[in-house]
This record gives sequence, C-alpha cells and structure tokens, in this order.
Amino acid sequence: MSGLPPSASIATPIDGAMLFAPSAERNLPIITALLTEVAPPQGRALEIASGTGQHVTALAAALPDVDWFPSEIAADRIASINAYAASTQLPNLHPTIALDATKQGWSADHAPFDLIHLGNLLHLISQPQALTILTEAALALTPTGTLTLYGPFMRSGTLTSQGDAQFHAELSAANPAIGYKDDRWINEVLTSAGLTLSVREMPANNLAFIAKRTPI
Repeated sequence: MSGLPPSASIATPIDGAMLFAPSAERNLPIITALLTEVAPPQGRALEIASGTGQHVTALAAALPDVDWFPSEIAADRIASINAYAASTQLPNLHPTIALDATKQGWSADHAPFDLIHLGNLLHLISQPQALTILTEAALALTPTGTLTLYGPFMRSGTLTSQGDAQFHAELSAANPAIGYKDDRWINEVLTSAGLTLSVREMPANNLAFIAKRTPI
C-alpha cells in the first residue's frame, strides 16, 4: 500500500513467506473476542484486507464452524496468509481470494457472506475508496448477514486522543487523501446501505461497528 508513513505499515518476515505485524498481534485478542461474540454460529465469513494472515488464522481457530475466506491484493501478503494457513491446516480456512475491495462491483463476483470483517484499514485509504468498500460489503451480505468494522475513527469530527491526532497527522502528511474517517460518516453510509448499527468503544481508543442487514 503506497503513500503511507512507516508507522502505518510494519510487517517483518519471520519464517519463509510468513510476515509478522506487531499491531496485528496487539489487536488479535480484542478482535477475536469481539467476533466470537457477534459472528453467526456457522456460515461463510470474508475478511477484507487480511494483511499478514495473523487475524484470520486465529479467527478460523476460534470459530471452527464458520468457513473463513481471507482476501488481499498484495502478493507478499497473500503469500503470508497462505503460509499461516498451511502451518495450521485448519479445515475451515480457505485459500486467499485476490481481492481489491476498493474497486466497484466486486460484490457481484463473490457468493454472499454471512459475516464480513474489516479491521484497521479505513484510515489508510481515501474516503471514496472507503465508500466503495462499505457499499460493496453491504451488497455482499446475506439477507441476515453482519458486517463488522474495527479501528481508529474520529468522533463527531474530533480526534479524541493525542496519539490519534499524531497518527492522523502522519497519515495526512504522507498522503493528504487518507486519514481517520468520522464515525458519523460511517453511520450514514451503512444506514443508507440498509444496515442497522451498534457501536462499541474498544481498547486503545478504537471503535467497533457491528452492522446487520435490516429485516424486510
């Protein structure tokens, strides 16, 4: 992913094609606990932008009755995800989908998912790209599907911690098109897409959005 400061993209090789991201490791127990609570008991789950593969591997282990489909666009990340999958041999962890979720129309090319998860990406891409991901993800849900988002966000247009303000400034300096998205904007986009939201405060000043398809 181009146009990012060094602080936003740290992943180092550890074993063959495997990459390790310290930030992913820090978030791992929090996200696993969240999805263990809100995920459907079974069905198909897509993780958008699976990164190194640390998260989706843990999620597949924690939710063995859910079929997990990682996705990525970068070749080194796809190789890392597949290396993690090969090391675990989890039967519910499927081969990585080569997917650029910022491109319009991808929802039509993939079967509906009961759960779609996206973590720690929206602040690293532009608002138009984020809009595409969210609207396409909503279209890719089953009629009773759930979309979960996790990461740092503005609250009503305000950066609420010194760390968030500094990181947002670093992102904007590296690429003026990217940076923290506002929670009100996320709410507006997903509500317009026919989803009903709940929002949770999470550790390290992050937010989790749990968006469900509104019954007809």
